[in-house]
Amino acid sequence: MPPEGEGRSVVSHARARTAARKRPSSSAILKFSGRKRRSSTSAITERHNPASREWDAGGTLAILRLIHAQDARVPAAVQAQIPNIARAVDAAVRALRRGGRIIYVGAGTSGRLGVLDAAECPPTFGVSPQTVQAVIAGGPRALVQAVEAAEDDRAQGRRDLAARKVGPRDIVIGLSASGRTPYTLGALAYARSRRAATVAITSNPGSPITRAARISIVPPTGPEILAGSTRMKAALAQKMILHMISTSVMVRLGHVYKNYMVGVRPTNRKLVERAVNILADLTGVNANSAARALRDSGNDVKTAFVMLRRGVNLEAARDLLRRHGGDLRAMD
Repeated sequence: MPPEGEGRSVVSHARARTAARKRPSSSAILKFSGRKRRSSTSAITERHNPASREWDAGGTLAILRLIHAQDARVPAAVQAQIPNIARAVDAAVRALRRGGRIIYVGAGTSGRLGVLDAAECPPTFGVSPQTVQAVIAGGPRALVQAVEAAEDDRAQGRRDLAARKVGPRDIVIGLSASGRTPYTLGALAYARSRRAATVAITSNPGSPITRAARISIVPPTGPEILAGSTRMKAALAQKMILHMISTSVMVRLGHVYKNYMVGVRPTNRKLVERAVNILADLTGVNANSAARALRDSGNDVKTAFVMLRRGVNLEAARDLLRRHGGDLRAMD
């Protein structure tokens, strides 16, 4: 018997390949209501991927290896967009420095990725939940259950951003793998009407979203291995780009010192231990002294660091941080 992961026999593979050759190709002429039309291939992410044409004929290992091989192409696609990602980061830094917010907008997988990145910023960097926000078509219910029709409502995209009182100090980042999601396009149109900075993230060059935003980030991830399933390569690229943007912004704003997350909120045992280790590593004190300083600072890593490094009390440490805008690098 073949190994369990390899699945079907050689004969089964041969039969499957023969059957696959008999299937109509993605460009085959379709007949509908007595008229001929060609299947739509306008969006690259909707096209069929030649590498997976006989994907369903493979065993488990073959399926996994093909997914991995396709995913491995995503980092290079993202790397090609670093100059545009940098423009988005610089725009976001300007927005936050003038008291604005980063607001992600998307539908389906794109929207959920925005919510994920926004939710992780407060505990990681110590910023307010208002600093990085996310709006998803269909509202909170769409986080745990698909609300597919919500993405077609362009007017709702405008209304949702209006409810957030988006203005000139904000930056709105629209995510749409296809680049043509009406909800996201409506949100970006409203953001521009309010003179907010706008960024588009899509995997389809020349799509409508690239014209709706001032900055476009377009990683060429190509056709999905499962045709049209943009929760795969396109979503992987979006996740990479989002954490590149948010993390780089927080580094620029002083929420990271060296490579330590000094803005971390120690709200559970794991994070308390991490905070103590950060203080011990940065100041050279033992774990007990670091833990004591953390308690005395009100569980604020930056304040505890200044107390230990400068040998000052709580109020003096807070005053030093205020005068340097909370940036530990500026105090070196």
